[in-house]
Amino acid sequence: MLTEPTAWLACASCAATFAATDPRVRCDCGGLLGVARPSDWHLGLGPALFDARLQSRAAADRSGVWRFREGVLDLPVADLVTRPEGCTPLYRHPRLSAYAGLDDVSFKHEGENPTGSFKDRGMTVAISQARRLGARAVACASTGNTSAALAAYAAQAQLKAVVFLPEGKISSGKLAQTRAYGATCLQIRGDFDAAMALVIEVCDRLGIYLVNSINPFRLEGQKTIVWDLLQDRGWTPPDWIALPAGNLGNTSAFGKALAEAKAAGWISHVPRLAAVQAAGANPFYLSFQGGFAQRHSVTAQTVASAIRIGNPVSYERARAAIAETNGVVCQVSDAELLAAKREIDAAGVGCEPASACALAGVRQLRAAGTIGAHESVVCVLTGHLLKDPDAGGALGEALATPIDATLAAAEHALRHL
Repeated sequence: MLTEPTAWLACASCAATFAATDPRVRCDCGGLLGVARPSDWHLGLGPALFDARLQSRAAADRSGVWRFREGVLDLPVADLVTRPEGCTPLYRHPRLSAYAGLDDVSFKHEGENPTGSFKDRGMTVAISQARRLGARAVACASTGNTSAALAAYAAQAQLKAVVFLPEGKISSGKLAQTRAYGATCLQIRGDFDAAMALVIEVCDRLGIYLVNSINPFRLEGQKTIVWDLLQDRGWTPPDWIALPAGNLGNTSAFGKALAEAKAAGWISHVPRLAAVQAAGANPFYLSFQGGFAQRHSVTAQTVASAIRIGNPVSYERARAAIAETNGVVCQVSDAELLAAKREIDAAGVGCEPASACALAGVRQLRAAGTIGAHESVVCVLTGHLLKDPDAGGALGEALATPIDATLAAAEHALRHL
């Protein structure tokens, strides 16, 4: 059997441990598993090495995930399934600063990954691990972005892929990607949470490797969003990192990334996390409002399809991340997130509706005084503009009536320019 002396799986609930090569994604007690490492795992690693790798032309070094590979998954670089992913841009724009009410706000655009969302970061790791384990097939439940990433990376690894989709609740763009890459698509009568429950049962029964964010290796890839943005900032952390919150995989991963970076001495302080939910899909916000005394679930309904999740599987890890970073959870209405999306789009950056929750939440938190006027903030944009172009009137007003192909007609149409 393969061994992994530098990492293992640990249960957050009962402290049970398993080999990193164990295909399980949950503990026997039902608790979530995470990848654990020795306390000295980071020795010899740090900003100097990671910055030097930016100059390399090797595929692993050019990946914003595998550049940090010793802290992600210990595999020979020849065995990695990478496109590459990561190294996404950090945008700034005066229009967005004014909208947020802050001088120092920037946007880490994960929508500029290969399949158009942050999911590629987790999937490159999960599929590399699946191939390492000799999996015959991989599966996920998805509102769209996970299915697109799964299908793409599984095709690259020559693995069979199955996706469980909530009926009528996936955008045409995301579905087109998933089908084009060759995944088997099963449409479920029910919402995402029903699809998630079913895929867990199916994977357990049929021995298929599950790659939703319940998979601990997914989060190892997703935590590199934080390390990548820290590197973008010359390893000077912002005061806040704001992100959309749906299934809570990123909230969990970000907390782990920040704790590891601080323990390794890569950063001077830990930024606060601001997890932003849509008001129509707000179970984590409801729990936060009650001091996490109760875990809530809701029937989710929001225009932000990527976070239309009522019972997030990564709740426990996300709760810990908020506590450990002195973070906050807020909610924004569909009207607020669509207004923020219009600002992001008008700045020439663009994003899918769920991504805009980050800016909408920051604007709200600044207005409430939770974020100070002179604090620095990085908003994470999780998906590309074309992922969900029809949501909430994102296409804007209908095109004007066609004009004649004459100069006079064009001049008349542009008279108010």
